[in-house]
Amino acid sequence: MIKKSIVFKFFSLMLLSGMAIGAFAQASPTSDHVALYVKDLKKSADFYENVMMLPVIPEPFHDGKHVWLRTGEHSQLHLIQGAAAVTDHDINSHFAYTVPNLADFTKHLDEMQVKYGNWKQDSKNPQLRPDGVKQVYLQDPDNIWIEVNDDKF
Repeated sequence: MIKKSIVFKFFSLMLLSGMAIGAFAQASPTSDHVALYVKDLKKSADFYENVMMLPVIPEPFHDGKHVWLRTGEHSQLHLIQGAAAVTDHDINSHFAYTVPNLADFTKHLDEMQVKYGNWKQDSKNPQLRPDGVKQVYLQDPDNIWIEVNDDKF
C-alpha cells in the first residue's frame, strides 16, 4: 500500500510540475504591435503600405491620427500622427521584416526609387550575416531604420 501511495504522489507531482512548466512557457509575451509616433501620417502610411507592402487594417479610433497595418499573422504596426520633428536614428536601433525573396524585394525598392543598402550604407549589395541570412537596410520617412532579410527561421 505504501508503495502505491509513493508512486501516486510521485506521478502527481510530476504531472503538476509539467503543468506548471507548460503554463509558464505559455505565459511568455509574444509580439502584438509596434507603435511609431510619426511627423507626417500620410507620408508614413504611404511608405508602409506601398514601399513595405503592408496591408492597411481597420483601426478603432477613426480620428485621422492613426493608421494600422498588418505585419504578421498576429502582429501590427500602428502609426500615430503627432511627432514634432523628424530626428536622426542610429542603424543599431531598427526593426526587421523577412521576405521570401530578397532580390525581388530590392527590385521593388529600385522601382520605387527607395534608397537602401548594406549595414555601412556604402553598397546596395545585401549584407551577409554569419548565419548566411542576407539583409538590407532602409529608412522610413521619420528616419527609422528597417532591416529586410531573407531569414527562413
